[in-house]
Amino acid sequence: MRRMAESQASVLVVDDDVAVGSVLAALLKQDGFEATFVPNAQVALATLEKRPFDLVMSDVRMPGMDGFQLLATLKRLMPEVPVVLLTAHGTVAMAVDAMKAGAADFVMKPFAKDEVLFCARKALGLSKAPREAPPAQAMADGMVGRSKALDEVKALIAKAGQSSATVLILGETGTGKELAARAIHARSTRAKEPFVRLTGGAIPDTLFESELFGYEKGAFTGAVNRKPGRVELAKGGTLFLDEVGELSMPIQVKLLRLIQEREFERVGGTETLKADVRFVAATHRPLEQMVREGSFREDLFYRLNVIPIVLPPLRERADDIEALALHFVSTLGATHGRPKASLAPEAAKLLAAQPWPGNVRQLQNFLERLVVLSSSDALSAEDVQRELQRAGAPAATVTSAPEASGGLLDDRRKDAERQAVQDALDQAKGNRALAARLLGVSRRTLYYKLESLGLKEA
Repeated sequence: MRRMAESQASVLVVDDDVAVGSVLAALLKQDGFEATFVPNAQVALATLEKRPFDLVMSDVRMPGMDGFQLLATLKRLMPEVPVVLLTAHGTVAMAVDAMKAGAADFVMKPFAKDEVLFCARKALGLSKAPREAPPAQAMADGMVGRSKALDEVKALIAKAGQSSATVLILGETGTGKELAARAIHARSTRAKEPFVRLTGGAIPDTLFESELFGYEKGAFTGAVNRKPGRVELAKGGTLFLDEVGELSMPIQVKLLRLIQEREFERVGGTETLKADVRFVAATHRPLEQMVREGSFREDLFYRLNVIPIVLPPLRERADDIEALALHFVSTLGATHGRPKASLAPEAAKLLAAQPWPGNVRQLQNFLERLVVLSSSDALSAEDVQRELQRAGAPAATVTSAPEASGGLLDDRRKDAERQAVQDALDQAKGNRALAARLLGVSRRTLYYKLESLGLKEA
């Protein structure tokens, strides 16, 4: 995909309702996007063949090719383009199906302006805030912290980066495996060349081979043009194979040959091409155990495990939590229009005392909710405590709270939960879809909470 301009990203809006499509395109333009509206999926595909777009936002119910069919086609032909689906007839099951099919997000009509713009920016990974220098504690490679465990990882990354050997990054979900892979690439002699990612398990086996190797025109139905695969796109650079433990046995065989022989053929082609890439793989799965169980090839494991790097979970680098929290508050404050957001020392200490089983990713998500939902830019220990209670933190991990009427822990938690839901609804001006997003829960969970907390009429 072409590199997105810092000032403007292009969005293709697809909707058979001209009024809705035109309004959405106008909203996107008002927010600084370059937006183009087309009335159906067929025109959308023809438009995408003529020029690239950074994002597609499509209605689901359309005559001819519907939104799900358009999504499937784009995932096959242009997998790097994120797709947001919109519908006035959505259900929880449909939303789940959309996300499983690879949609970046799913929005219900009638949509609120803030919600749909939030979805667009999130799908694109954009922030409206100006690009600023990272906080002092953030390293150039983005790995924040100075704990002994992290220092050891950084030392390994520095050494691995200087070589061309294959690296296997191991670690629990949320520990920053892609960040480590990018750091290895940045320290290598290939740093000026592409860094390309391909995630195992995210693409069906029937499509994985064409995604990896590319395909020739006419190789299968829908292959209207030759398309380079990720190996070709990463030429001279690094191919990052994320979640390699999710690959099926047939795909493992194809990957083994690629790594061993450093050559491949496009699907439907006969020409043998050289694979000029550096391989970095990652997984949260126990590959050695999988080898013993017969679900992962031993020869592929040894091909990948030339330089193993194990990322420590956040509980083993608790000294870094305060630095990470300060870093996230600064960057997330800028992202959400709160550049003055700050974290009190007592609040940082309270965060450092939490277990964070979801690791850095969980901490980041928690702080994003905290920044968005707090009424003040100065985030206090009380703000952190309130958000921990909303998130259902065990009572022992929360510092002493003011006595609440009733005296029962369940009653206090219910009161805190009710207040959290009400705050989100107020901030979202009654838009339940946006309120669910602010709370970090699904719409179905929010509807359940509204009923169980006596807020059905909210």
